[in-house]
Amino acid sequence: MSVALRGIRARSRLGAGLARSSVLRLTARGSLVTIMDQNRSNSTSQQQQQQQQSSNPQMAFPCLDKLETRTSSYEFGPEPSYAKVVSGYEVYHSSERLDLDYGGTLQEFDIAYETWGTLNSEKSNAILLHTGLSASSHARSHAKNTKPGWWEKFIGPGLSIDTDKFFVICTNVLGGCYGSTGPSSIDPADNNRYATRFPILSINDMTRAQQRLVTQHLGISKLYASVGSSMGGMQSLALASEFPDLVGRVVSISGCARSHPSSIAMRHTQRQVLMADPNWKRGFYYDGVPPHVGMKLAREIATITYRSGPEWENRFGRDRADPRKAPALCPDFLIETYLDHQGEKFCLEYDPNSLLYVSKAMDLFDLGKTNSERTRATRLVASQRAPSEDSGANSQCSLPDTPYEEQPRESAIVTGKDDLVQGMKTMSHLPTLVIGVASDILFPAWQQKEIAEVLREVSPTPELIQHLELGNDISLFGHDTFLLDVEHVGGPIKRFLES
Repeated sequence: MSVALRGIRARSRLGAGLARSSVLRLTARGSLVTIMDQNRSNSTSQQQQQQQQSSNPQMAFPCLDKLETRTSSYEFGPEPSYAKVVSGYEVYHSSERLDLDYGGTLQEFDIAYETWGTLNSEKSNAILLHTGLSASSHARSHAKNTKPGWWEKFIGPGLSIDTDKFFVICTNVLGGCYGSTGPSSIDPADNNRYATRFPILSINDMTRAQQRLVTQHLGISKLYASVGSSMGGMQSLALASEFPDLVGRVVSISGCARSHPSSIAMRHTQRQVLMADPNWKRGFYYDGVPPHVGMKLAREIATITYRSGPEWENRFGRDRADPRKAPALCPDFLIETYLDHQGEKFCLEYDPNSLLYVSKAMDLFDLGKTNSERTRATRLVASQRAPSEDSGANSQCSLPDTPYEEQPRESAIVTGKDDLVQGMKTMSHLPTLVIGVASDILFPAWQQKEIAEVLREVSPTPELIQHLELGNDISLFGHDTFLLDVEHVGGPIKRFLES
C-alpha cells in the first residue's frame, strides 16, 4: 500500500472521529449551556445578597468570566487547531513494530516531515533538523504551505542552513500532534484515539523513528549533519550517540546531555496543572471540552522559563496595563497580561496529551551508560512479546507508601559525569558544535558546557568539539534566543556547517 493511500486512510479515520465528536458536542450543547446559565444566575443572586450587607463591593473577575464563556463555546466548537488536517507535510508510514525504551510498543506509526533544498545524487548533503517540544515540522515556508515557519529566518538560500547547498529534513516528533503518531491519533487496534493508552516515550524512541524515515524511506545512509535546539538539541545528541555512523557532524543548541532537577520540576508543575483541569478526564477529552484552562496555565508557567528576568525588566518593568484603574486579581501588570496572552494563544494550538507525553520524554532524557543499558534491556524484553500481549507498562505507576525523605547523595555529580563520559563515547569522534545562552534559565549555560567537557574528555580529536556561550551582553532573550538571534546563533551554525 502506498504512503499516500495510508495517509488518506489515516485522515479518514481522524475525520470520522472529529465528526463523531462534533455531533456529541452539538447534542450536549443545549443542556450544558442551560446548566451553566442557571449556575451563573444562582451565583449572581447570592453575590448580590451578600453585597447588600458588605462594606465593599465584590471584585470583578473578567478573566474567569472569559474562561467560563470559552468552556461553553467549546462544547460545540471550534475544533482545536491540532485536530485540523494541516497541509504541506509528507507522511512516512512504518508498518514495522517499534519497541520503546520504557516497555511499550507501537505496532505501526506515522512521521510527518517537510523538506527544503535538493538532495544531491550521492545523497550526502542531508541535514536532519530537530524541533522543540511543541513545534511542528514546518520550520520554513514553501509552496505547499506559505505560512512562515518557526525557523523561517535561519533556513533558505544563503542563510544559516543554506538550501542552495543542503537538503533539510524536519519532522514532527513521535508523540506529537501535527501529523506524527501521538496520543490524539487513532489506535489501529480498535479505531479509537490512543489518549492515555499511548505508551510512554523517550527522546531516543523519537530518534529511532526518525532513523527509519531517513534510512528506509529517504534512502540516506549518512546525514551531513544533525541539528537541533532545546528538546531538538537533546535529539541531535541522542541520534549521534545511538547511530554514530549515520551522522557526519552535530549541532546542539540550548540542550543538555541529561535532564536536571530544575527543568524536571518546571515541566512536572505544568503537567500537574494540566491534569488537574476537570476537562482533562485522564486523557479522554476528545469528544468533549478540551482542558483549555489547564493548557493555558501550563503555557504561562512554561513562558516564565523561556525568557529571562533582565529582558522582562527592560520590557515591562513594574508597569501596569492601565494605572488609572484599581488593582485587580486578574491580569493587571504588563507582565501578567503578557503571560495571559501567551497562554491564550497556545491553549488550543497543541494537544494536551502530547504536551504530557513529550515533556515527560524530556524529563527522562539521559545519555549516560547506565540509562542506555537499562532501556536497551527493556526494549529487548518488549521485542520478545507477542503483538497481542499487554506490556502493562502504562499501569505500573504508583505513589510512594511513605512521605518523601531526602537522602544524602555523596559524589553524585562526579558519578553522573563519569556515566555520561561512558555513554557519549560513541559520538565523541564527531565534529560537534554546542551553543548555550547565559540568560537561559530552563537549560542553564553550564549544561551545554557539560556536554562539551564530556565529549572533549573522551574524544580522540577534542579540537573538533566547539563550545560557544552567548553572554548577557549579547542576548537577554533566555531560552528563546535560538528562535530570535539569527546573527549570534545562525552565524556560528553556518560557519560550522560550511567549514
